[in-house]
Formats: sequence, structure tokens, C-alpha cells
Amino acid sequence: VQLQASGGGLVQAGGSLRLSCAASGNMFSINYMGWYRQAPGKQRELVALITGGGTTNYADSVKGRFTISRDNAKNTMYLQMNSLKSEDTAVYYCKMNRGTSFGAFDYWGQGTQVTVSS
Repeated sequence: VQLQASGGGLVQAGGSLRLSCAASGNMFSINYMGWYRQAPGKQRELVALITGGGTTNYADSVKGRFTISRDNAKNTMYLQMNSLKSEDTAVYYCKMNRGTSFGAFDYWGQGTQVTVSS
């Protein structure tokens, strides 16, 4: 499995960005996919995830502003980010958790930088 994240950039506070995560390889038995972020000097944190059944979950800090979705036909996951704040500045990573006969494995994308200027 390979994940390619894109869509990051520089945006003013209050603006919007849409991140994409294109997946390739074995798409069977996906437990969930998610977006995580890591700001300088901080630990990586969960932003949003979407399960194989389509259930979504969000960090409290982004509820009402971010929307996670996926297009199964394109093997792509998205994160629509609205009303961006300076504290959303971070490197955003996508992750896939997939089940195999050896257990569940995590696959990570390379990260895309999001910078929100105040």
C-alpha cells in the first residue's frame, strides 16, 4: 500500500484548503483511514478518521470546521478544512489501517504542510 498526500499550502486565517490522500495497492480489509497532524515541538495527533463502514470521527478542535470523506472509486480520501486558524498549522499525514492475516497494519503517507497565517 502506498499513500500520497497533497493539497497543503499557505492560507490566511479563515480560509479553506482541501487535502487529498491517494491510495494504491491492496485496498481490501481497510479498517479505517485518517488524517493526523504534527505541529513543531508537538506530538502527532488525530484530526479525523473514517471507518470502512463510513463512520467518521473528529478531534474536538476541528469539529464543525473540517470534513473527512472518501471516494472509493478513486481510492482517495479527502479532508476539507474550512475556517482555518493559525493553530491548524502543521504537517498533515494520512494513514490507512488495514487488516491482514498477520494482524492490522498502519500505512502512512509522506505528509503535506499546511500553514495558516494570522
